[in-house]
Amino acid sequence: MRKGIHPDYGLVVFRDRAAKHAFLTRSTMSSDRTIEWEDGHTYPVVDVEISNVSHPFYTGTARVMDTAGRVERFERRYGKQD
Repeated sequence: MRKGIHPDYGLVVFRDRAAKHAFLTRSTMSSDRTIEWEDGHTYPVVDVEISNVSHPFYTGTARVMDTAGRVERFERRYGKQD
């Protein structure tokens, strides 16, 4: 790789403030804010709005859209084209 053109790749803590959940991973993102992690080291922290802990798809609270009802309603409204 060429020197000086790639961002730093290091350990970063991502924190989901809504779910009060944080995880340590590697990323090119950086932050001015830091947090002391469970291992005693200090890492940059990036706050996110949603993660796998709070996303409806992963938590099982996702709503299923009624697409069949929408199609039937469209056909009733505008008539079925044959």
